[in-house]
Amino acid sequence: MAKLRMKKIELIALLTDSKKIIELLQRRGVVELSGITDEELTETNVSAVVGEFEKFRSTVAQALEVLDKYAPEKASIADMFGGRTEVEKHEFGREAMNLEKIMDTAGEIIGSSRNIADSEQTISQLTVKCDTLSQWTALDVPFDFKGTATTAAFIGTLPYQADTAAVEEMLPAGSSAEVISSTKDQTNLFVLVSRQNAQEAEDILRRNGFAAVSDPDSETPAELIRSYTKQIETLEKGIESSQASIERLSPERRELQFAIDYLQMRKDKYEALSSLGFTESTFVLNGYIPEKFAEPLRKEIEARFTAALTFTDPGEDDDVPVLLENGRFSAPVEGITKMYAMPSKSDVDPTPVMSFFYYLFFGMMLSDAGYGLVMVIGTMIALKKFRLEDSMRKTLTMFRNCGISTVIWGALFGSWFGDIVQVVGREFFHTEVGSIALWFEPIDDPIKLLLFSFGLGILHLFLGVAVSFKMSWDEGKKVGAFLDTVPVYLIILGVAPLGASILTEVPALLKTVGSYLLIAGVILLVLTAGRSSKSIFGKFFGGLYALYNTATGWLSDILSYSRLLALGLATGSIAGVINLMGSMPSNIVVKAIVLVIVFIVGHTANLAINLLGAYVHTDRLQFVELFSKFYTGGGREFSPLTVNTKYIKFKEENFND
Repeated sequence: MAKLRMKKIELIALLTDSKKIIELLQRRGVVELSGITDEELTETNVSAVVGEFEKFRSTVAQALEVLDKYAPEKASIADMFGGRTEVEKHEFGREAMNLEKIMDTAGEIIGSSRNIADSEQTISQLTVKCDTLSQWTALDVPFDFKGTATTAAFIGTLPYQADTAAVEEMLPAGSSAEVISSTKDQTNLFVLVSRQNAQEAEDILRRNGFAAVSDPDSETPAELIRSYTKQIETLEKGIESSQASIERLSPERRELQFAIDYLQMRKDKYEALSSLGFTESTFVLNGYIPEKFAEPLRKEIEARFTAALTFTDPGEDDDVPVLLENGRFSAPVEGITKMYAMPSKSDVDPTPVMSFFYYLFFGMMLSDAGYGLVMVIGTMIALKKFRLEDSMRKTLTMFRNCGISTVIWGALFGSWFGDIVQVVGREFFHTEVGSIALWFEPIDDPIKLLLFSFGLGILHLFLGVAVSFKMSWDEGKKVGAFLDTVPVYLIILGVAPLGASILTEVPALLKTVGSYLLIAGVILLVLTAGRSSKSIFGKFFGGLYALYNTATGWLSDILSYSRLLALGLATGSIAGVINLMGSMPSNIVVKAIVLVIVFIVGHTANLAINLLGAYVHTDRLQFVELFSKFYTGGGREFSPLTVNTKYIKFKEENFND
């Protein structure tokens, strides 16, 4: 089916039905709204309402993050693969009635979280104070002690290490000093001098860098530490209480998730209202809709509302969105097309064009039947057991199909977890098991596989050229389609047997036929490729330039398919090394144990690495080699007004079912 045909939609209905119609369109998810350009219609400013919904949604999302932090939900494998929770429309409405209660719950969770954060910050500050005071525990007077009636006291630090004798020596006679603690960079001092020498002592200390303690307290260091420690204990109990409060509210997780989706839907609905045009009693909606959904939508809306719908074909200058729809075989690789670029107006959907070769090349690169079985079994279990979103289901289906291809290629090449069949037979049953390949083993005849890879590559590229031919033919450029395609086919078909003869024996008849095809293709290309030029010299040299581009471009493209050989050999070779490592012990019991462990660990790692390699390089062969022959991309994906939710979805039927 490929690209769905799009229609422009114009809907006119009563103003009183605007919100209900938008809600209906949102649940159906088949209309992409576009702005109103008619100056006679007025627009509505919904930014304030949208801002409120966004604020409420952010609050609930923050509460859910707090809940996930302090009371994380245990997630099973089914939850990881599972899709959104399905709800009935009436159940959704009932939950919406509890929004105020949910917001109160979110506020309580956030409040507890703030209490925890504030307490942790205070604990950190008190801990730093205790660490600082620990250097002063030997001081048995308060920090704000200034002396007696006849003495003056100084409590502070020197910026270097000093002992008691050195400090007393620089002070006036009769002064007393006590080093409370010291390091190589600091000395904590308590100095006591007579009242009449206080000023002199203070001047001496200041000249030596003495700094009095900041924020002197009326308690001793030991008393302060005990006080701070009690405060920390109280705060820690408060943290535990707040955490318990958050955990107590963990059963409300589902309601919070619902609120996030509900508020998102409300936000989207009001944003959609901003794209409508209004009169005193009606509103107008413009947008795009896939043609297959147009009439069903018309019947439903006109049956429920006083409304008129008009569907027209888009104009040449309209920015028409693109929606892909393919059969069961091709649909799973739509994501690969979207990863590259959506088709433009003039493009065909490349998904059905590349799907067969995508599965073919992936399996050929992984090329181990055992690995393919693991992929097929794993994806089949996930597809059957778990409730999956459409995108995840397509991805798993794609890998299932790739796994089937891998099983076929692995069986053809005789690779089942490498050579594990031969290893087990030889090491445990003393029986030599020969090749189990249904075709041949690539490691024994790599040239054969290389030539076969080049052959598949030529077919792949020819398919791209054929699509280009059809596109030009459909546009009415029939002569150009013929002249741009046939010479290339002749040249490549002519070069193929001549090039293959360098690596293997090729029948003389094929080489002779190839020579004639090559000559015919070169002549035809040189004579016609420069046909757009007006001068004879321009036509001739344009043809030569086209011949050069064809030769160099196609050579590099065809050589790219050697990766089919490289990755296929890599998978089998590494698998063989893993099996060899597991069978190295001489004792039969130890050998069995080691082989099982190495088999599981080694083949799991090999599968993961080569699975990624096969995926990346298969994509590359589509993007660089195939798409360059006919595809430009640059289209805009269809983005309808829909239920853009993360946790729930409606059970009701829609046009996409």
